[in-house]
Amino acid sequence: MTSGIITAFREGGIWMIFIMIAQLASLALIAERAFALYVLRKPNQKNLVAQFERDIKAGSLDRVISQARNMGSTPIAIVAQAGAQAANDMGGKEEIQLKIDEVLLEEQSRLDKRIGFLAMLGNVGTLLGLLGTIVGLIKAFSSVGQASAVEKAAILSQGVSEAMYATAYGLIMALPALIMFSVLQARANELSEDLSKAALKIYIWLGFNYESVPTSTSKKKA
Repeated sequence: MTSGIITAFREGGIWMIFIMIAQLASLALIAERAFALYVLRKPNQKNLVAQFERDIKAGSLDRVISQARNMGSTPIAIVAQAGAQAANDMGGKEEIQLKIDEVLLEEQSRLDKRIGFLAMLGNVGTLLGLLGTIVGLIKAFSSVGQASAVEKAAILSQGVSEAMYATAYGLIMALPALIMFSVLQARANELSEDLSKAALKIYIWLGFNYESVPTSTSKKKA
């Protein structure tokens, strides 16, 4: 098998090296994004948000902020902290929503980060294979005209080998990259939807709390 790979790289020409570089980059990207989206992140934000409900509805926004800080970089904790801080500062529903939306946009950017490069690398691998095919055929047919009858078969065989090896390797490289692009994009969308639904609960609870504060204050003044 090893000798077959060496032969393929030797026959495929310099394009095989460029395709291999694109393949290594795509594999590293797949591993990094899969770890980030499947190991570091879980679609459990809708479950985690329930622990903020009682304090938010009770108006204990300082406790919400403190609890969110203790949860570290958990996405829904960042959303809760931003929204509760805006409500605590009496910023109003618009300010609460703006702060929550800001966090959601930042989180969406983190989820989608570098995934688009997989589609680009898959297309690059395919095009490099096609380029290797064209160059191999050009070399083969241009050399045939200057060769003797005995040499023509060998030259054609070498040129066609370069063309076919480059095409095959380009497709081998591109298929996993394009498949994983779709898989990782779907995972990012799933995580984003989960966080958005949890953030909506935070906004509804904070909106309820914000409306209740002025009402109780006005009653005391009366």
